[in-house]
Amino acid sequence: MNVKIQSVKFDADKKLLDFAQKRVEKLDRFIERVSLAEVVLKLDKDHDLGNKVVVVKLDVPGGELVAEFRSKSFEESIDGAVDALKKQIEKHKGKTV
Repeated sequence: MNVKIQSVKFDADKKLLDFAQKRVEKLDRFIERVSLAEVVLKLDKDHDLGNKVVVVKLDVPGGELVAEFRSKSFEESIDGAVDALKKQIEKHKGKTV
């Protein structure tokens, strides 16, 4: 799986980029033939809901799966988006079988 990571409005450090890469690559266990995974890390102005926003898009056979999650830390947002994608993958598998 090819993983592209983009940070918007800030420069992400190597530790955060590696964390995102490892978490997204684990989705390979749940679905085959994912050609591309795009991860967008954004800072938002809303501090009450959490200003760390992560959007993960997966190009899968038959379409695209997208998850967005916001929290007070990027690590928590990445985990939340990956968990949401796991659920979407299960639904997608049910539709394609």
